[in-house]
Amino acid sequence: MMRTLLLLLLAVSAEAQTQVITLHAGPASQEVKVEPSNWWVGMKEPSVQLMCYAPGIGGTTPRLEAYPGVALKTVHRVENRNYLFVDLSIGTGARPGVLHFTFAGAPSYNMDFVLRARDARDGVSRIQGVTDKDLVYLLMPDRFANGDPSNDVVRGMRDTIVEKDAPSERHGGDLKGVQDHLDYLKDLGITTVWMTPVNENDMPHGAYHGYAFTDQYQVDRRFGGNEAYAALSEALHRKGMKLIQDGVYNHVGSDHWTVLDMPMKDWLNQWPEYTNTSYKVEPLLDPYASDIDRRTSVDGWFVKSMPDLNQRNPYVRNYLTQYAIWATETFGVDGWRVDTWFYSDKDFLNHVNAALVREFPRLTMFGEVWVGSVAEAAYWCQNNLDVPYKSNLQGVVDFNVCFSMQDALRKDGNPDRLYTTLAQDFLYKNPFRNCIMLDNHDMDRFYGIVGQDLDKYKMGIAWVLTLRGIPELYYGTEILMRRLKSEGGDGVVRENFPGGWPGDSVNKFAPAGRTTEEQEAFSYLRTLAHYRLGSSALTSGRLMQYVPTDGMYVYFRYDSSQTVMVAANTSDHEQTLDMSRFSERVGGFRDGRDVVTGATEPLSGMRLGSHKVVVLELSK
Repeated sequence: MMRTLLLLLLAVSAEAQTQVITLHAGPASQEVKVEPSNWWVGMKEPSVQLMCYAPGIGGTTPRLEAYPGVALKTVHRVENRNYLFVDLSIGTGARPGVLHFTFAGAPSYNMDFVLRARDARDGVSRIQGVTDKDLVYLLMPDRFANGDPSNDVVRGMRDTIVEKDAPSERHGGDLKGVQDHLDYLKDLGITTVWMTPVNENDMPHGAYHGYAFTDQYQVDRRFGGNEAYAALSEALHRKGMKLIQDGVYNHVGSDHWTVLDMPMKDWLNQWPEYTNTSYKVEPLLDPYASDIDRRTSVDGWFVKSMPDLNQRNPYVRNYLTQYAIWATETFGVDGWRVDTWFYSDKDFLNHVNAALVREFPRLTMFGEVWVGSVAEAAYWCQNNLDVPYKSNLQGVVDFNVCFSMQDALRKDGNPDRLYTTLAQDFLYKNPFRNCIMLDNHDMDRFYGIVGQDLDKYKMGIAWVLTLRGIPELYYGTEILMRRLKSEGGDGVVRENFPGGWPGDSVNKFAPAGRTTEEQEAFSYLRTLAHYRLGSSALTSGRLMQYVPTDGMYVYFRYDSSQTVMVAANTSDHEQTLDMSRFSERVGGFRDGRDVVTGATEPLSGMRLGSHKVVVLELSK
């Protein structure tokens, strides 16, 4: 999440507060809360750790009724007697069923725990991974569409305000609203839906964005709960589409149930007094950095309302890792985007990645690594660097490519930074696994950034859909949503999709609700997106780029069966392309078919107007 947003939240929460959080009185219920809430037979990792929570359960003696292939291995008693951690071993001979536990003592408890069979579709039609063949659509569930107004307010939850015209309040969007518009997304050319977190955020105010979890295992009931999320996943996969889950390992919300009554004091990263992260990545890479600077970057809290989890604590490590596995198997998640990546413990990050890939070999993971250089980004994923820490993360959200595309399209911009950024791809093990975008939920809207210039918009769309990597579009980009954060903060760049709410005056999900300019933008994006789906060069081909000259940036995507040429004139004057300069790639080709208009023209003498872009499939 964007640093300016975080500083704003910090200011809002600036009341006096100590960071030393103590253990509280415990649960009101006499039932055992257990996480994970179920598990599976046939997992590659045969052990699972149950976190059992009930008043005084730490003083009881647990027993497992005999169950073939399952053994209770170890019991862990921790500082807080309301917790008991139980390690199970699930052998290869275990079958699906119900485990019966008793907890003898005063008080005493009974608990059932379900073992399920793994889904036979894993790795085939679900948990498939997300690649550069896909096109990702990022949306905020609260702001996309309200498919079920009955869940706008849920009795017993802390935040009951729903005002769809107030930028910082909940608006009532939900998972049913997303599911209702899957045909719209598929028609646009989208293959994959990535939503900001759907986990419960039962905070008093302002957590519509989803990044302040209060219970990992519960999808927010105002979005429709676990049932609605499972239904959305099933609907996506039936349509041949995919699901990315947005995860957070670094922190939770201050009203998370394990924060209100912590298992042990070092469940969180504690300080003598409140200490914020510096938001700086450099101390984590710098060979000359001080220990205090390193610790502040990682162990400092993101904001006061988001306590920092201590992933060096083995119970926290297990808790987070098992949740990621549980969610992937339960909901058929095809990929993970993980928030605030480098703020978490390095060794933990490699641990959770390895655990996920062990169970789900095709799963994709990329992290939010908001840094200022390619070298800093490459450090946090699989790379070609000779450094002591070697990350096993597959790819990153590529902010460097994003900002270089934006810079090339601002007033008086040029594409040199974009060229130079891509020229440093040798630092990555596989830069084609990075996620590239023009904007996201923490940034100004792309169409606003380029001054609402439709030609520049088309150039950006052409780049993000034809360059290397996994392309992502932020919801509403296709209809020219244009707001800037200077107009009212984060909320205005997260406005509702027009037509997603009952009673909306316009419906931009339908052509009739769009202006002429919006329809032109929509059609351009849709045409190029559908071409991309069938283009081997764009989805699996190589990239060759040429040094920009006078604002003209030319590159090729190609394989043994197809060559696509992209030429973009960022200058303020028309230019003729000198095809002899590109003979290495255009040799043997005479014509190019504009993949958007369908027109074919000879390559020789081709002219390109100011701020125009063309995507050509070459032919002989």
